[in-house]
Amino acid sequence: MRYAVFIWTKWDTEDDISPDMFAGYEEFGRAATEAGVLVDGSALHPVSAATTVRLRDDEILVTDGPFVESKEQLSGYYVFECTDLDEAIEWAARIPDARHGAVDIRPLFVMS
Repeated sequence: MRYAVFIWTKWDTEDDISPDMFAGYEEFGRAATEAGVLVDGSALHPVSAATTVRLRDDEILVTDGPFVESKEQLSGYYVFECTDLDEAIEWAARIPDARHGAVDIRPLFVMS
């Protein structure tokens, strides 16, 4: 089963990420790829680069920044291919930001 894994952490600029954190992500990516779990993933630019789009009464409304205000922000994602939720949880716990932020796991809805 495929799972989307969203990484929530508190940071404002790329300067907030330590070299150790980058190294941790490189190590995680290598291990998840070698295990055949990692399907896709990417870091996201800081929330200051976000654009929110809404459609109201056929009018496109564009706002700079995120829709939700919170201390933690969506900073990256992975797509895992795992046998079950337990395996996805094991891999999510190995993501470096799980120690300081939060990791949200959601099964992907397969449309046939």
